[in-house]
Amino acid sequence: MSHVRWKRSLSGAMVMLLALVASSEAGFLVTPTLGERPGSLVIHVAARQTLSGTVYYRERIALPPGAIVEVRLLDVSKADAPARTLARTRIRPQGQVPIPYELSVNAARILPGHRYALRASILVGGRIWFTSTTHHPVFAGGPDRTDILVQRVGTAAGHAQSKPATSPAGRWLAEDIGGGGVIDRLQSVLEIADDGAISGSGGCNRMTGKARIDDEHIDFGQLASTNMACTPAAMDQERKFFAGLAEARGWRLDAARGKLVLLDAAGRPVIVLARM
Repeated sequence: MSHVRWKRSLSGAMVMLLALVASSEAGFLVTPTLGERPGSLVIHVAARQTLSGTVYYRERIALPPGAIVEVRLLDVSKADAPARTLARTRIRPQGQVPIPYELSVNAARILPGHRYALRASILVGGRIWFTSTTHHPVFAGGPDRTDILVQRVGTAAGHAQSKPATSPAGRWLAEDIGGGGVIDRLQSVLEIADDGAISGSGGCNRMTGKARIDDEHIDFGQLASTNMACTPAAMDQERKFFAGLAEARGWRLDAARGKLVLLDAAGRPVIVLARM
C-alpha cells in the first residue's frame, strides 16, 4: 500500500474523479481518506491483479433467463481444510456461452508459496446446473486468461427432481478435490454400498464407516481409517479427501457421464468422482 498527499486546492469531487480514473484505467484500488491537515486528502493505492477468460460448456442446452455465472478464486494451499475464497464475481449472462468474466483481487492477498485455482459454476433458481470439474491453477507462471469448461451436474438441466433418479452407490475415483485437482497415479477411492456402508482408500490408508443418505442429502459421519504413513504428497491428498467427505452434505449424479459430485451445505462441489 502506498499513498499520495494531494494539495488542498483540489476539491473533493476532483479527487474522487481522479481516484475513479486511476482505479479503472491503471488496475489499482484507490481509497481517499481525510489527511491530518484540514481540507487535505490522502489517496491510498493498492495494486490489483485481474484474471479474465470465459465460462463455457459443450452440451447443447440454452441457458434460461435468470441464470447466474459464478467464478471464484480459491486458495487451495491447505491440505486439511476446505479451499478459501479470495474473490468472487457473479454475472447475469446477456447471451449464451461462452460467457466472459473478469475477476480482480488485491495483489497483497496473493502469497508466495500458496497455490491458487479458479472454480466456475452456473446456477439457475439457486441450483447448480453446471460446475467445473478440473483444476484451473493461476498465479503459477501461467497466463492470466483462463477459459473454464463447466460440466452438467445431476439430472437433465431444467428438469430438477425433488428426489434423485438413482442412488450414489458404487465405486468412485476422485478426479478433483476442493478445486485443486488430484495427483496422477494416486487413487483416492470411495465405495458406497446400497445400505450406506462406506469403504475405500484416501490414497494411502483404508477407510470404513456408514453414511446417512436421505434423498439428495448425505452425511458421512465419523469415518475410521488405518494409520499408515506414506509420501508427503500422498498424505496431503488424503487429508484433503477425508476433509471433503466430512464437509459433504449433498450429492448430484450425472449418470450419462458417470460422475458423482459431492456438495457442501451451500451446494458447492467439494469432491468430483468418476465411476470405476
